[in-house]
Amino acid sequence: MTIKELTPGTPPTPKNTSLSAAGKRFTSFLAGWGPARWKSLAPGLTVSALAAAAALGITSLLPGTSTLLIAIILGVLLCNLIAIPDRLRPGLNFAAKTLLRAGVVLLGYQLLVSDVLSLGPGLILVVVGIVGLGIAGTLVMGKWLGVSPTQRLLIGCGFSICGAAAVAAVDGVIETKERREVMTAVALVVIFGTLMIPLLPAAASLLGLGDYQAGLWAGGSIHEVAQVVAAGGTISGTALGVAVIVKLARVLMLAPVMAVVSVRQRRSMGASSTSKKPPIMPLFVLAFILMMALRATGWLPAVALDLSKTGESFLLAAAMFALGTGVHVKSLLAVGLKPFILAAISTVWVAGLALAGVLIFG
Repeated sequence: MTIKELTPGTPPTPKNTSLSAAGKRFTSFLAGWGPARWKSLAPGLTVSALAAAAALGITSLLPGTSTLLIAIILGVLLCNLIAIPDRLRPGLNFAAKTLLRAGVVLLGYQLLVSDVLSLGPGLILVVVGIVGLGIAGTLVMGKWLGVSPTQRLLIGCGFSICGAAAVAAVDGVIETKERREVMTAVALVVIFGTLMIPLLPAAASLLGLGDYQAGLWAGGSIHEVAQVVAAGGTISGTALGVAVIVKLARVLMLAPVMAVVSVRQRRSMGASSTSKKPPIMPLFVLAFILMMALRATGWLPAVALDLSKTGESFLLAAAMFALGTGVHVKSLLAVGLKPFILAAISTVWVAGLALAGVLIFG
């Protein structure tokens, strides 16, 4: 015992352990994002950004092509033609996960709830049915085919809601361990959604649907927003306008579906699990909702919408390229035919649900 401790009137200095621990965590967080971290991310992020710019440039030169598909192809080609340096991996991994979620967040700014409500209760019910029954049917058929639970959930949400953005959202909730499954789901979304661009307008013509009904069907069936724009534009201006609104109504379902997926994931892990459980509302999904609210306020100028669309396309293209760099052709071929069969069935199932809804309520 020291003399200071024996001195009367000198109480010991209290220590706030909780504040001390919180301070250490905050300091650790800041240290993790210091110059050293950004230096490690810079090479991979630079390559991803260049690839995204190239994909957007090719799309502008070849209208109708998919930016995401081009970005994926660039990534796969790079991965299979050369050995990717290890120093690129931190940035590529960051792009494949964090930039993908950032793209989903920007997608929220493109939604106007008032546009969705203008569809009326009947068509809104149809949209809910397309998403809910689309996912459920895909999960059931995937189980029957023997497709892994994660793979069929990624495909079901991607095909029923909003393509690659929905795949990214599911991955953000369940933290998919097998990156090949995420890549496969994204590739299938792009492939089958692109096939729908010429096929759906042709089918609508054969069925004798008017422009309004054809637009409703396109918005309710096709996977990606860009694919819906391409298909609706080939029909007419009327079809394009209503197709985009219906598609955005499906995108609006992203938040509640991810909340359900998160709750199911938490329950499947059990109370005794030592693994980190996902939040009921993932942070990037909450940011998605906040961006919708920001758009509704009308505070930002009109140019902000164009910037959000460009930013979303750029971020998702960079992420798709990064995902592509992690897939070898041999490993993709090793996936087998089952996911492709499930994707075909899911496409037909979602399109059938949408057509039935259009014929009843459209």
